[in-house]
Amino acid sequence: MSSGSSIHQTVDHLFRHESGKLIASLLKVFGPHNIELAEDVVQDTLLKAMHTWKMGAVPDNPTAWLFTVAKNKAIDVIRKQKRQQEFAGKISPLLKSEYTLSATVNEIVSADEIEDDQLRMMFTCCHPSLNTESQVALILKTLCGFSVAEIAKSFISSADTIDKRLYRAKQQFRENKIAYDIPSGNELEQRLDNVLTAIYLLFNEGYNSAQHVTLVRKELQDEAIRLGELLLKNRNTAQPQVYALLALMCVTAARNEARLDSEGNIILLPQQNRSLWNKELIAKGLNYIEQSASGETITTYHVEAMIACEYVMANSYEQTNWLAILRYYDVLYRLKPSPVVALNRAVIVSELSGAVAAIEAVQSIPGLESLKKYYLLPSILGDLYNKNGDTEKANTYFREAAALTTNECEKKLLLAKIK
Repeated sequence: MSSGSSIHQTVDHLFRHESGKLIASLLKVFGPHNIELAEDVVQDTLLKAMHTWKMGAVPDNPTAWLFTVAKNKAIDVIRKQKRQQEFAGKISPLLKSEYTLSATVNEIVSADEIEDDQLRMMFTCCHPSLNTESQVALILKTLCGFSVAEIAKSFISSADTIDKRLYRAKQQFRENKIAYDIPSGNELEQRLDNVLTAIYLLFNEGYNSAQHVTLVRKELQDEAIRLGELLLKNRNTAQPQVYALLALMCVTAARNEARLDSEGNIILLPQQNRSLWNKELIAKGLNYIEQSASGETITTYHVEAMIACEYVMANSYEQTNWLAILRYYDVLYRLKPSPVVALNRAVIVSELSGAVAAIEAVQSIPGLESLKKYYLLPSILGDLYNKNGDTEKANTYFREAAALTTNECEKKLLLAKIK
């Protein structure tokens, strides 16, 4: 018999990896306007898994078990609500007849079509009737298994705001009768941008987690890369910016093993053991960046990927091509003139021109006030003042940064810098 904690860990893992697949498949039956029904069925399925497996053992094929239970629960829900609900388009009459209900659900809800279902789900969540924030939040919640707290961190927002945003998005699904499909033409390009934003946010939470005890959550990074590579399997969505984002994620994830010591303490880039970097992921990323060059336009993903590539191509920290990286940041700022980009650029200025020039660069950032709750602003200023010999001011900034971050690993690093 499996232990309770082991079952909880298994179900938690499955929730992250399988809930999106189940919801995406069930929406072919329920329709996007009934997304909450699909979520309820998946929640009940996972609760049943936790209860059943605790009494016996985890089945050899957990995914197949979950799909079977979800289909049976979906059939029960349709039976109870067929007079009150309209389901997915043309098959709704088949679902309301007892003669065809079970056969229809069993035929449509299939683990064999997971990839197509998830692609369809991604683009349905990014329908133009929803604002960008709602589109991204929906993908993170329904397809990627993000908690509301994780989404709130990604948007630098409150959990209550995200709850309301998700509720309004689902209301839009009902009111606009949004179709469950992959668009074409200009609409495909429009929605693809938001799909990529959601994938990148998922990756970032895995790279630098806000809500988790550990800094690195490899399973989230793997999921983001998997969703990106899913886009490459459809010729209409295998666009240059998709290759660029995948290049960025691969070369960034390649440094995972060198970012923490055996006790979970953060190791900064200058001290990282480069022999621990994943050479296969680096090669994969460099291949993706080459393939991203086939388009006529350059995106922020292209530029960020080139910056990340410069770091992994250097044989040592001292041999990093800082001038090339600064030029890439100049291009990135023209494409995306945000205070965060300007702040990261200032770090590169310190490598080329010293701490005083970098502090001046930070102080002259347009819209700097918007970063007052962003822990990296005081963290970077602390490093710069420390580098310039002003320990007292550096310590003040390190304390401020430690109070702003929600990750214990980062907090520990910042407090350790105080002299």
